[in-house]
Amino acid sequence: MRRILIAVLGALALVLTACAGLPTTGTVQPGPQLGSDSTAPDVIYRPDGPQPGATARQIVDGFVRAASGPQDNWQVARQFLSEDYRDQWKPEAGVIVDVLADRSYTEVDDEIVLDVTPQATIDEAGTYTLSDEGASVPLPFSLAQQADGEWRITHAPDGIVLDEDLFRNVFRSYDVMYFDPTWRYLVPDVRWFPTTNALTRIAAAVVNGEPSPWLAASIVSAFPDNVTLVPSVPLTNGVAQAQLSEQTLGLDQVTLDRMQTQLSASLVTAQVTTVEMQVDGARVNASRIPTRSTLVDSRALVRDADGFGYLLSGELTPLPGLSSALIEAEPTAVQLGVGRSAAAVLLPDGSAAEITDDGLSRVVDERAGVLAPTIDPFGIIWTVPAADPSRVRATATDGTVLEVPSAWGASRIDAMQISRDGSRMAAVLTAGGRSMLVVAGVERDSAGVPSALGPAVSLTTVDAPTHGLAWLDTTTIGVVSGEAAAPLFVQQVVGGAATVVDAPVDAVAMSGANSPAAVRILAADGTLYVRRQSNWVQTATGVQVLATQQGDAD
Repeated sequence: MRRILIAVLGALALVLTACAGLPTTGTVQPGPQLGSDSTAPDVIYRPDGPQPGATARQIVDGFVRAASGPQDNWQVARQFLSEDYRDQWKPEAGVIVDVLADRSYTEVDDEIVLDVTPQATIDEAGTYTLSDEGASVPLPFSLAQQADGEWRITHAPDGIVLDEDLFRNVFRSYDVMYFDPTWRYLVPDVRWFPTTNALTRIAAAVVNGEPSPWLAASIVSAFPDNVTLVPSVPLTNGVAQAQLSEQTLGLDQVTLDRMQTQLSASLVTAQVTTVEMQVDGARVNASRIPTRSTLVDSRALVRDADGFGYLLSGELTPLPGLSSALIEAEPTAVQLGVGRSAAAVLLPDGSAAEITDDGLSRVVDERAGVLAPTIDPFGIIWTVPAADPSRVRATATDGTVLEVPSAWGASRIDAMQISRDGSRMAAVLTAGGRSMLVVAGVERDSAGVPSALGPAVSLTTVDAPTHGLAWLDTTTIGVVSGEAAAPLFVQQVVGGAATVVDAPVDAVAMSGANSPAAVRILAADGTLYVRRQSNWVQTATGVQVLATQQGDAD
């Protein structure tokens, strides 16, 4: 019976690991708003233990509810289990997130079966997977009366079930950090863990765990396979102390510093700012290394009647050299590259080009129907024709053109944007009559030269047509789609849930900054909107082009 939940979780996770391209059957819908605010206050639930005289069904129901209390390794929940089974149950095998009102119980022979309808699942590694809509899952429980006449569970599926309201408070998302293959950027891999003992769970994921399968070929870890974490990370006087195995002592300084950087950056999402690696209680001499920022200028980057540049309070600040070249080229779409010295643009004739701050313009793709290009942090410009998603092309700064194999198994692609660390590519694809937001890992060598796009992960469905796609921060993608009279804005966490709200009417473009709260949308009449809580607030008029940005703001 324990295998049932594990099999369910494995089946639901296939969308994350499939390498055969975009699925064309089944249903992918926006996930519940499970909440990923790492600054929200902790809520610790202390569920009740078994009550004297409880029926077999009441024991099962109490056991499932007790999953809201992970303290002391789910000590309260284990009270519902028979004494010889308590240590066999494995609550960390996975989580089913469901709706409490949809649960139902039936008795089958000597078992009580709980039927749940998963909204999402979390696997043992903390990876979030959206569930197929409406697929019910049976969870059987075996019980027996003890010598004192009380019912106790003698067999249960491994893992826990949490309704979506409890899940928001018991679990939280954390960024497990890796490096890109050039060791210049930190790349987040979102995981979900209980807030109780979160430090140890995050550190164990970094040191002992593995990246999410879809991202594994696109990132690297500084931690060698033979280095392990002692299973406890205490917080002493504000310092997280990570005890590592003795193999750490034989590592070179560069590796140790990278390990320190990766672990420290991962624990920041648990509000820990000081991390100390230790071996046998002695501090390991290691320091954080500098990594490249993925922050962008918080101002809107636009073309209006006054020119091209950063717009703030009605004042336009041009980019030296680049603004004049962009005004002359009159592009319909612009993405600014790292260092603000080059931009990838879509020209009026439909070709994609690179424009640099010395005034030069170089066409990189003249294929029919090419989408607005995206430029990665290495200056490589990515292009693809809308009608031929498999023909992804990457053009390097020296003019070298690479045909990049991809897993875009679809009939059409409507938008494509690369993350600011260059390790993930987002796209809106159409397959089997459905439009979907997907993401794939970008596979590169140690010099940053791309070789392939990895397996596509389906994140959520979107309404056609697409009006804008942008990275809103390091883990969140925004999409504007749907009919012009009633477009929708989808905010999707990669490795988490989606939220969907109305977008401004006649939306034609969007851009992000450094937070999902700073998203901007341009309407066809030139009105620029920014989101303020639940409303879209007008901030400018007369905007002709709303550009997106890559790179740091330095």
